[in-house]
Amino acid sequence: QVQLAESGGGLVQPGGSLRLSCTASGFTFSNYIMSWYRQAPGKERELVAVITRTGTNTNYADSVKGRFTISRDDAKHTVYLQMNSLKPEDTAAYYCKATAPWGREYWGQGTQVTVSS
Repeated sequence: QVQLAESGGGLVQPGGSLRLSCTASGFTFSNYIMSWYRQAPGKERELVAVITRTGTNTNYADSVKGRFTISRDDAKHTVYLQMNSLKPEDTAAYYCKATAPWGREYWGQGTQVTVSS
């Protein structure tokens, strides 16, 4: 059974940090490109960060460059999103996605991040 389980969300003050984790099971994690998306209320889901299968290449939305870092640990079947200098506009539900080179996709259920004083 394929599963992507996100964790690490919560309430944090502006300027604070959180680290999200997404642990995969039921498929060969190392074969998949991993990414993080987010969706704020009333807005479309947007790509936040992506990391290649080897982990050597990453890409970020302009709005998070220099503040967020995506990484992966294939031995733990886990992808991370380190979020620093958080802003209220980062408030959203964060989702991880696994994408195979042949196009198959899996999504997690999401974890809520709220940035507020």
